[in-house]
Amino acid sequence: MSLRIGITGIAGRMGQLLSEEVAAAGATLAGGTARGDDPRALFQASDVVIDFTNAHSAPAHAALAAELGKGLVLGSSGLSAAEEKAVAEAAQRAPIVYAANFATGVNLVLALAEKLAAALPAEQYDAEIVEMHHRQKVDAPSGTAIAMGRAVAKGRGTTLEEAGRESGRDGHTGARKTGTIGFAALRGGQVVGEHTLLFAAGSEHIALTHRSFDRRAYATGAVRAAQWLSGRAPGLYSMSDVLGLG
Repeated sequence: MSLRIGITGIAGRMGQLLSEEVAAAGATLAGGTARGDDPRALFQASDVVIDFTNAHSAPAHAALAAELGKGLVLGSSGLSAAEEKAVAEAAQRAPIVYAANFATGVNLVLALAEKLAAALPAEQYDAEIVEMHHRQKVDAPSGTAIAMGRAVAKGRGTTLEEAGRESGRDGHTGARKTGTIGFAALRGGQVVGEHTLLFAAGSEHIALTHRSFDRRAYATGAVRAAQWLSGRAPGLYSMSDVLGLG
């Protein structure tokens, strides 16, 4: 019997791409939900559910996965600390892959970001992250930009919260603080996603850039994650786990 994959928000742009990728992967589309639907029946009919809806739905969907013992692939961005905590608690009873971005290239960039940060001292190399998305995106910085910042902080042996974030600079903000991680968010047109991590020192600049031209890359990665998740023990997993990046 093939893997049964359900899709929340199936009528949306990502939902349609996910449906196509489920079929291309040889899995079974168990069904989907649209706005206002009760997702319980979908979870009951699925082995794994893919959720790209919105941050506020994530805790409820994670709780359903935990209650029913189903896998969940969570790609919604902009989760608050409380919402991420709720997802982590649900992962104690269900296998969940939670990632800011499911594109293979992005996750390789995140791995490189951590390695670069470990080799480039914060006292000499300022880390700045610039991202641009379509004008309809409602959260900023993007989840991928935050993940990039967390990768830099991890490489430097700290956390993003401890290192400190600098964003929304305007007016007389004072000199840049050493060790902080800067963010700039651009919005316009229909840009799928662009992220650049810049390490800036007095003598050199190093830039690491990823550009997405098609949302299908996210759908392909999410279905790959769903297949990997099948049969896994409860836990909170990442795309790094799916890709074997260690």
